[in-house]
Amino acid sequence: MKHIYDILIIGGGPAGYTAALYAARAGLDTLVIERMSVGGQMALTADIDNYPGFENGIDGFELGYKMQQGAVRFGAKTEYTEVKSVDFSESVKLVKTANGDFYAKAVIVATGADPRKLGVEREAQLTGKGVHYCAHCDGNFYRNKTVVVVGGGNTAAADALYLSHLAKKVYVVHRRDTLKATKIYHEPLLKAENVEFVWNSNIVELLGEERLQQIKVRDVHSGEDREIECDAVFVSIGRNPATALFKDVLDLDDGGYINADESTKTNIEGVYAVGDVRTKVLRQVVTAVGDGAVAVHYAEEYLANL
Repeated sequence: MKHIYDILIIGGGPAGYTAALYAARAGLDTLVIERMSVGGQMALTADIDNYPGFENGIDGFELGYKMQQGAVRFGAKTEYTEVKSVDFSESVKLVKTANGDFYAKAVIVATGADPRKLGVEREAQLTGKGVHYCAHCDGNFYRNKTVVVVGGGNTAAADALYLSHLAKKVYVVHRRDTLKATKIYHEPLLKAENVEFVWNSNIVELLGEERLQQIKVRDVHSGEDREIECDAVFVSIGRNPATALFKDVLDLDDGGYINADESTKTNIEGVYAVGDVRTKVLRQVVTAVGDGAVAVHYAEEYLANL
């Protein structure tokens, strides 16, 4: 006889485990399915300084573990396995995994989004040691230092503007000769005395032993190389939402994110999208945990009317 959970959560990041905490604390039979380890992208950040309640900051993996344990305290369970497919067409939702099939009355999707990588040698080795993917998460560590922002869209422009108030010098490396970002960013960036644009260029090499010390950029037209000394590179060339499982099941926006507003409701009743995987303005740990709480609020209403 198959077991049917009240709520099944796909993804064990901050949004997923906040949802698990709220659901289990409300007395709902709750399961989290996580592919690898708790914390999601947050677990890759050594120091999180902008999550309230930790005045000295906290390691991302440790914070993820604490979130999981908070949910476990009230009875939430975790299954470590990979989801292969989903079927949300019936009132009881089916989630197929490498470890078998799981059933639930409501599903919360918290699969997150992965930052796009530069794709250059030693990028993984230097991640967290000068190579970063979130300026608002890690920019504070580079006050009065020299940093590089890669990209030309709204995120890159916003990151460069944010970092210009912290860093001594900000280089913006972009493969074109003008920003793709909306005009609102152009004037303040061009006026910032500590921002320098490196147009028509790509980063081709990351230099440094234990930490990043220099980058090598190549002009896309002339092929000429230039080395720039810097303390950090912030890669702001977009994200890849983890929505391949849902592309023929849930409504996605043009960027591949799940269409869900602040209610976290998707186009299917009883299915919610939380955290970085949904369409939203700001993707941070604090906004993810907010989503998790909101989703359970609406899921409780849904379950009460079944």
